[in-house]
Amino acid sequence: MTEIATFGAGCFWGVETKFRMIPGVVDAAVGYSNGHTANPTYKDVCTDETGHAEVVQVIFDPEKVSYEKLLEGF
Repeated sequence: MTEIATFGAGCFWGVETKFRMIPGVVDAAVGYSNGHTANPTYKDVCTDETGHAEVVQVIFDPEKVSYEKLLEGF
């Protein structure tokens, strides 16, 4: 059984890579969250006019890594 956690970051590329290195992380994906622009592009979000934050969604196995350890890694 896996769980999902989403982390907001100023720039998600490095954050995604670091999460993927943590044992127990099954997958990590980047995207945008909580803005008012539908289907924004990276360029749109970089304008700071969409209301979106860059986020990383992490799928993890809680039997192998705790949410607290993910927070420490973040």
